[in-house]
Amino acid sequence: MRASDGDRDIVLRTLGDAYAEGRLDRDEYDERSDAVACAKTLGELPVVLEDLVPATAVVPYAGALDTRSIEEQAVARWERGRRESFMAFLIPTLVTWVIWAATSLGGFPWPLFVMIGTGIPVVRATVMKKDIIESHQRSIVRKQEKELRKQQRRQLPPG
Repeated sequence: MRASDGDRDIVLRTLGDAYAEGRLDRDEYDERSDAVACAKTLGELPVVLEDLVPATAVVPYAGALDTRSIEEQAVARWERGRRESFMAFLIPTLVTWVIWAATSLGGFPWPLFVMIGTGIPVVRATVMKKDIIESHQRSIVRKQEKELRKQQRRQLPPG
C-alpha cells in the first residue's frame, strides 16, 4: 500500500519530537527523515520508528495491512453476498411456484418473472466474482488505513 503525505507527516512529527527530546542526534534525525521522504509504501515507515515509539504503536501499523488476511476477508465477504443473493432468489422462487401450482397449475408460468428478477444478483455475483472481490479488498484497505490513522493520532503527542 502506498504511503500518503499525511502518513509521512505523522512519522516526521514523531521523529522531530524524538530529536527535540534528545533521543536522536542530528545525523540520525537527518538519515531517518530522508528515509521517510523517500518512502513509497506504508511498510517502509514503521521501520524508521521502531526504537522510538512503544511497541503497541508500531505493531498495529506494521501488521494491519497483511495482504493475505485482506484477500481472505474479501473472499469471505463475496461468499456471504453470494449466499445472501442466492437465498433472496430461492425463497421467493419457491413461494411463487407453490402459489402458482396451487392456483393456476397449467396456466401461464408467471413465477418465471420472479425468478428472472431475483436471479440477476446471483448471476452478477457469480460472473463478476473477481471484480467484486477486488472491490471488497479496496474497501478493507481503506477501512484499515483510516483505523491506522486514528490510532496514530491517539498515540502521537500533539505537534
